[in-house]
Amino acid sequence: MIRTVPVMRGAQGVNYMKTCLSIAGSDCSGGAGIQADLKTFSALDTFGMSVIVSVVAENTATVKSIHEVPCEIIADQIDCVFTDIPPDAVKIGMLPTSEIMRTVAAGLRAYRATPLVVDPVMVAKNGAALMYEEARATLLTEILPLATVLTPNLPEAEVILGRSIATLEEMRAAAADIAALGPASVLVKGGHRMAEDGQAHDVLFSGGRYHDFSAPRIDTPNTHGTGCTLSSAIAAYLARGCDVVEAVERSKSYIQGAIEHALPLGHGNGPTDHFWCQHTGTGNA
Repeated sequence: MIRTVPVMRGAQGVNYMKTCLSIAGSDCSGGAGIQADLKTFSALDTFGMSVIVSVVAENTATVKSIHEVPCEIIADQIDCVFTDIPPDAVKIGMLPTSEIMRTVAAGLRAYRATPLVVDPVMVAKNGAALMYEEARATLLTEILPLATVLTPNLPEAEVILGRSIATLEEMRAAAADIAALGPASVLVKGGHRMAEDGQAHDVLFSGGRYHDFSAPRIDTPNTHGTGCTLSSAIAAYLARGCDVVEAVERSKSYIQGAIEHALPLGHGNGPTDHFWCQHTGTGNA
């Protein structure tokens, strides 16, 4: 039987569930970006909303083109969400330009949005750039200080710090050094690192303490959208009342199952199964 979160009752007697907002780019093939975030929110018993900053023509094998949404439309989307259904948590993904970053940051500060999970998306799974190089400095000054949890993978962490990261100890040092730039907590994801023990290791630095997470590395090419899915899962669990460590732990379990049940769709890196819990009858992660 699928477990569901108890539904709360609002002031007007209307049932509601916790709400989550994704601010990111779209993925027309459905495996990453806004589409992956909304699927994850739904799978984890939260009501998902979106602010689309870029329309991305991509599939499992390639990114064909990107169209940035005008900043005034982005600002209007933020206003419409926060003035009607204020989110219990916000996930931030692809922000390709400095102008878009400043627009998003201004809106989030105006509405005092929290908690914020930031996935500093720079490159697609197939290698296509999703953030202009000139925007990287703006990411550090405008977006990182807003983050409740920042979730860089190893290449992103290396860009943020301007140094290579190869060992588990270097991952720990990187998490603390990135936290010094403003984020309250930093999860450095080690999926790109080939560990000798066959495990995928992630390091969370939160509250001045390190928390290590590991799981067996799954041999599959179908990992399209894993970063988007993990960060949106963390947002969903934060919205549901988990603290940061528990939210990361439960999200790691969720993404592990999504990868184990990944879907062999398309000609490139196929998507994960966001609804694996429901499909396998195991309930939510």
